[in-house]
Amino acid sequence: IETEVISDRMDKTVTVKRPYLELVRKYKRYGRSTIQMHAHNPPCIAKVGDRIRIGECRPLSKTVSFVVIEK
Repeated sequence: IETEVISDRMDKTVTVKRPYLELVRKYKRYGRSTIQMHAHNPPCIAKVGDRIRIGECRPLSKTVSFVVIEK
């Protein structure tokens, strides 16, 4: 998944945002929306504003189920 880092305050974890299209039933159109996810950042390679690629893995904690693959 291609995402953008919005926070790197945590130790070895980054917060990323991922845009997606959401159906608005009232208007029968799609609207843009974003979701925030946490990803494990093992060697701390990602910084705020970087475009990174993340992949799914086993749950590492309550909120972390993705890992940074490449910058």
